[in-house]
Amino acid sequence: MSERWPELPLEAWQDTYGTLHRWTQIVGKVRLAQSPWVNHSWHVPLYVTSRGLTTSPIPYGDRTFQIDFDFFLHELVINTGEGQTRRFGLRPMSVAEFYRAIMAALTDLGLAVHITPRPCELPDATRFDQDTEHASYAPEYVHRLWQILAHTDRILKAFRARFLGKVSPVHFFWGSFDMAVTRFSGRTAPPHPGGVPHLSDEVVRDAYSHEVSSAGFWPGGNGVQAAFYSYAYPEPAGYKTYSIAPDMASYSNDLREFVLPYQAARQAKDPDATLLTFLQSTYEAAADLGHWDRAALERAATAHSLHA
Repeated sequence: MSERWPELPLEAWQDTYGTLHRWTQIVGKVRLAQSPWVNHSWHVPLYVTSRGLTTSPIPYGDRTFQIDFDFFLHELVINTGEGQTRRFGLRPMSVAEFYRAIMAALTDLGLAVHITPRPCELPDATRFDQDTEHASYAPEYVHRLWQILAHTDRILKAFRARFLGKVSPVHFFWGSFDMAVTRFSGRTAPPHPGGVPHLSDEVVRDAYSHEVSSAGFWPGGNGVQAAFYSYAYPEPAGYKTYSIAPDMASYSNDLREFVLPYQAARQAKDPDATLLTFLQSTYEAAADLGHWDRAALERAATAHSLHA
């Protein structure tokens, strides 16, 4: 068992998870409100840093600013391109209090940002400025989440480097609260049926406008424990019964994706290699069954890549 990959049982931190999920949505919506639209909503996500999560630089007229979650000092930090900084501690506080604190800090910096104050992709649509139910923050489990995201980010980047075709950066999507990297075949896809709670069908169809094989990490939810996942859109015939590796991975009919339970992966002899094997195997399921031009889209792993 690798201490680099800590335990993250859902029942131990689900209240903190619910609060942090909504906090990241507030921060993500600030980036969304100020950024030009990029295909597949690539202007929306957060990114893993050596200390937590970041928006990366956000435009504001001819100014820039950046919002960071620091999961070591447990602070939210806003920095501007002029060298100004505002920060406040992350502690047990309601979503409404967090919303007021970040909006006050932005206003104090001369950043008049307006967002739609409702969560996305969650069945609960309580406005952020009225949400006093979600108010938990357990620093230990937030730091554990960051550890997992940091190591997953490292491995997804190594996997990403093997692809010559269009491939996304490693994104942390605050709507679904998961980390993902997506490879594209280069062909258009049939229109997505949509139906994601509190998310425009237009946005979903833009995200899946082209054929993809997407994989990443999800901390779990709705009774499902943390897991690595991989799916294809559109899902080719025979996909769910394709033989993949490692043996501990399987296809979930409920989620419509391949799942590698996080707990099983972290207990493997070599979690890094186990995850890379899962990523490669499930990508091959999508590419082979979907008749991707693999010779044109792939390159061999380099000497600097993680071993498979």
